[in-house]
Amino acid sequence: MPNTELDQQQLKSESVQARLETADNGAKPRVPRGVGTLAFTEFWERFSFYGLNGILTFYLLYTAAEGGLGIDAASASGIVGAYGGSVYLAQLLGSWMGERVISPKWMVFIGGVIIAIGHVALAFIPGMSGLAVGLGLIILGTGALKTNITNIVGLAVEGQDEGRRDVGFAYFYLAINMGAVTGPLASGFAQNEWGFHVGFGLAAVGMLISLGVYVASMPKLPAKGSIVERPIEKAQLIRLSIIAVVVLLAIIFALSSNLLPAASLSAITTVLILASAAWYFIMMLSSKEVTSDEKHRVGAYLPLFLAGGLFFGLLFQQSTTIAILISERVDLVIAGWSVPVAWITMLAQFAAVLITPFVTYFWGKSGNDGPGAPSKFAVGMFHMGCAYIIMLFILKIYEGALIPLLLIVLVMMAAGASEVFVGPVSLSLATRIGPERFRSQMVGLNFLTLSLGSAFSGLFGQLYTVINDYAYFICIIASGVIVGILLWVFRRKLQRNLYAGL
Repeated sequence: MPNTELDQQQLKSESVQARLETADNGAKPRVPRGVGTLAFTEFWERFSFYGLNGILTFYLLYTAAEGGLGIDAASASGIVGAYGGSVYLAQLLGSWMGERVISPKWMVFIGGVIIAIGHVALAFIPGMSGLAVGLGLIILGTGALKTNITNIVGLAVEGQDEGRRDVGFAYFYLAINMGAVTGPLASGFAQNEWGFHVGFGLAAVGMLISLGVYVASMPKLPAKGSIVERPIEKAQLIRLSIIAVVVLLAIIFALSSNLLPAASLSAITTVLILASAAWYFIMMLSSKEVTSDEKHRVGAYLPLFLAGGLFFGLLFQQSTTIAILISERVDLVIAGWSVPVAWITMLAQFAAVLITPFVTYFWGKSGNDGPGAPSKFAVGMFHMGCAYIIMLFILKIYEGALIPLLLIVLVMMAAGASEVFVGPVSLSLATRIGPERFRSQMVGLNFLTLSLGSAFSGLFGQLYTVINDYAYFICIIASGVIVGILLWVFRRKLQRNLYAGL
């Protein structure tokens, strides 16, 4: 438990520091204090996470002779989609624990330890057993870490105007995307040269580095991050722990006895995510502790939540549909050298890294007069839909032949560049518009867009295996473009309600 007196002293010190930072001719710090260390920690955690993601689908698809598990494409998509969805779904539990059981600062550390153990399990336990144990631990660890580190970023940018809040979160998101680029580069090279299990082990190294950096930076983080806001009663905690263990054992039994076939996992995960999101929305909109203005904000967030889920489903196809396409129809050999498959999956994040500084410069200069969140979402959705038009031309030109790798690079980078208009904006929005009583839960709800997107990507990958290429990508293009246009049409009304009372 935190030392209350020391926390109060740190809070006072932070207040003085903030005044000093803004005293010089009224200037405001370019990036809010504390965001830099949090972004660096998040970079290494994402290095670990995306390093695994870059090779996971191919580990499932490749034959035993190639070092993989030889799973069919539909089942592989189901597993990958369910895994990604569960990673973010678990963040609801992590958010709740950070508010009721263990402080956010320590939840981040505990989550990192569990993630590292999960990577070690993947590296050293072969076959489906290692896959189940490793992915299960990573799901739990990431659930503990992600929302809590984002909450701490929210504390670090408190009191900033909208433009600078978005800049702070954009740099935090830039660290996420940089980890998403370098992780697959490293694990992909390791897998290509020495095998999948070395690639899994390398991801563990990245996680351990992030833990060391995080522990060293803990004293510099906002003191509020050391406080359990609403401690739970011990008896209630024991009851909930027993229920959690029973549910976990039931899931393990269902998976081991094949009661839950791999191909059905994404669909089941999607239903669970939508049910969880519905429960959160109903809870906040019906609570007597939520004001009328707060309810307007939550209600206006609902269409952005659904749009965000679709957006990330289209983006995360890189791990399902595009991975299947690469394994079947893409020529990976350039100048006699086979390009590591994981390198291709990081191209979307690489594009986001390139475009982020330019977009955030504009947002920082415009402050509160810049485009609102609904407008940014609309641009991102429309951009994403249009990016896949390129794929239609590629499929037509190379019908029945191997597709050159550089053309897939073009599609992935075009799609990835749109993320800056949705991802960091959504993070910033969730920490600002959430009801005072449910601030942590609002951040957890925001991460459900990633969860929903991951599950959708699994369903998209399964759809790709049963319909022709052209019909599939026409559906993908239409969904992004139509939703983008609808958001643009209703952007002013959404903007008014999103910031009601602020």
